[in-house]
Amino acid sequence: MTIEEAQKEVDQWINAYGVRYFSELTNMTILTEEVGELARVMARKYGDQSFKEGEKDNIADELTDILWVLLCIANQTGVDLTKSFKDNLVKKTQRDNKRHINNHKLNSNKDEQ
Repeated sequence: MTIEEAQKEVDQWINAYGVRYFSELTNMTILTEEVGELARVMARKYGDQSFKEGEKDNIADELTDILWVLLCIANQTGVDLTKSFKDNLVKKTQRDNKRHINNHKLNSNKDEQ
């Protein structure tokens, strides 16, 4: 599935089952909440916290929830994410094409840092 197809699928789902999009502010708040849920799972799986009884390692689901809300926000604000992603990749390449390659922190042995 392409990004364009994903945007269309979300729009079709919203129109068929969701009645309408939540407001942009509500979706921004939901996005923040979903990122927090991903952070909680990451802290338990990769950090020093342990899972509480009944909690699941559901990183894929949390990432998909984030993607869903991002697609909603893009749709309701008229952003073509395919074009925007391509433009952003060009921007990053022009800006950072030597930056990371020349970063000694990325290219040296961790013991040397």
